[in-house]
Amino acid sequence: MSRVLIIFHVDESNDNLKHHCGVAGFFSAEPANLPEKLFYSLFSLQHRGQESAGISYRENGKTISYKDLGMVSAVLSRYLTKQRLTSAGIGHVRYSTRGGNRLENAQPISVTCNKGDIALAHNGNISNAAKLHSELTETGSIFQTTSDTELILHMISLSRKTSFFEAFTETLERLEGAFSMVLIHDDSLIVVRDPNGFRPLYIGTKDGITAAASETCALETLNMTEYRQVEPGEVIVVNKKGLKSSFLKSSNSISQCIFELIYFARPDSRVFDESVHGTRKRMGAALWECDPVKGDVVVPVPDSGNNAAIGYAEASGIPFDHGLTRNHYAGRSFIMPTTAQRELAVRMKLHPIREAIAGKKIILVDDSLVRGTTSKILVKMLKDAGASEVHLRLSSPELKWPCFFGIDIPTRQELISNSKTPQEIAEYIGADSVMFLPVEKLKSCVSESDKYCYACFCGDYPVKAE
Repeated sequence: MSRVLIIFHVDESNDNLKHHCGVAGFFSAEPANLPEKLFYSLFSLQHRGQESAGISYRENGKTISYKDLGMVSAVLSRYLTKQRLTSAGIGHVRYSTRGGNRLENAQPISVTCNKGDIALAHNGNISNAAKLHSELTETGSIFQTTSDTELILHMISLSRKTSFFEAFTETLERLEGAFSMVLIHDDSLIVVRDPNGFRPLYIGTKDGITAAASETCALETLNMTEYRQVEPGEVIVVNKKGLKSSFLKSSNSISQCIFELIYFARPDSRVFDESVHGTRKRMGAALWECDPVKGDVVVPVPDSGNNAAIGYAEASGIPFDHGLTRNHYAGRSFIMPTTAQRELAVRMKLHPIREAIAGKKIILVDDSLVRGTTSKILVKMLKDAGASEVHLRLSSPELKWPCFFGIDIPTRQELISNSKTPQEIAEYIGADSVMFLPVEKLKSCVSESDKYCYACFCGDYPVKAE
């Protein structure tokens, strides 16, 4: 019996920010089935990238790589069928922030060069990539991808330093922007976080196996609960000699991405040593404190608004209910060119539960607002289902500036908050009111608020972007 898979894609109408990437790496003192562990870790990080997945691992003195477009379960399930004993392996899930969704841009990227066998998986964006690319092109480098990650390998190979580690350190200190990375060099695992600490990275050890991953959920999936944050600027080398840590030249400031806590990370993770679930609940409570609008029910936009909506409901005393249900099997494929088709695509993913919202004043909680088109459809759906009022509350401030450090935020012209006030946005999307969480209130929801990047709200970039 043949089966037909129908997948809908919302392009310009999608108000969700795009995920960047997730990485995982393992080293075992005794040969272990690390490809299987990579599968489960990457599966836990699937929310960070759904376009491609891949792994690299050592086998008989060589680096074996496999990657393809698609989800972890489809691309890497072959690695659950038999034992593949190895001492080191890394993996990657990707959403393309720089470079298109093409197979050659899938990671890890592996090469053999004058510095040995190297495989690299990278989360982030190199903000001075254009300058470095120009320099490398002038020296004769030939690029096979449009990803800024490939630049790093070229720079290592072209370095005049004789040892790999010296060449690698020299390369890292020329990079600007966000780079949380895992590498295999010959039989060693290397874990790196940029001096600004833009992207999260954790490392832990259990039963002779050292593991690193973008979020703690990928470690806890494997019952690894003893872990710590890789510090900004830290370079960790793990091999049969043990674990060695060193640091790059320090940055003027730590600039952790606040959107990891607002939206990107899984709620059961810790990132930047903060509970994602707890932080989002505090954001929801802060929304209520800013504007205690009266409503009958607090409804999240699933799944991104769930935790903030719980916090809002607890602070306000207004009942929480799932007034929207999400179809988790709706993926992305074709662009929907007409308004009617875009509305159908949204309905295939999110649909109102009439019994929960009919005749009620709805407090609709989501994480952020990009273009406003999906929110416009959602508000219409809720009112068509009988909601008497819809008040949209966003657990982030107004997005007004693009990101150069690993988030796919559109140009300033595409961001609705650059052209409309909250009141005008409410009129545009058909809501009774719209309110964003002010930056200062957002800062009150995290510890050490001065260690976060807020550039997408205010345009004050911690690193100069090209």
